[in-house]
Amino acid sequence: MTTRDRSVYNCSRSRCYRCLELRAKQVLVIGYGSDHCTGRAYEIAYKVGKEVASRGAVLITGGLGGVMEAASKGARDRSGLVVGIIPQDEKHYANTYCDVVVPTGMGHTRNFITAYSADAVIVVGGGVGTAIEVRVAYLKAKPIVAIKSSGGTADRIAGTYLDDRRLVKVEFEEEPERAVERALSLLDKA
Repeated sequence: MTTRDRSVYNCSRSRCYRCLELRAKQVLVIGYGSDHCTGRAYEIAYKVGKEVASRGAVLITGGLGGVMEAASKGARDRSGLVVGIIPQDEKHYANTYCDVVVPTGMGHTRNFITAYSADAVIVVGGGVGTAIEVRVAYLKAKPIVAIKSSGGTADRIAGTYLDDRRLVKVEFEEEPERAVERALSLLDKA
């Protein structure tokens, strides 16, 4: 990056399109926690994390186990940047694959921070915590891609609008790599 590019990147205008183009895309992967993550969901999330990193995007997760850990491991294995935004107030709770840990001390309220931090969201399975995160992203009209056949929340919301406002349709894919491709292509259209 040249000095000129850096000055544009550090522009004080919050919605400067040039600045947004230079910033890395941030993809949030959400889904089952470690207490009910299936082997299939773990494998899918690992592949999603690898693909996010392969495409040069930053992976954001809730930083704990299950789908969050699997996606983090996949991104780390591809030398990607992994950000874990955890509900606890101490970093040591994060999974070992997080490069950057943001301890919020906010419990499940941290789901708002994860969703607000993302440019796009990919859903792998999931329970009630996932349902909260995906609805926060929906309210912000963020692109959302559910991986169909991964179970839970992802299967329930795939191909739907989450309410009558029809802010953004939850897209779906069956393959992890295609889900990442779809999420990033939706960002390019925005």
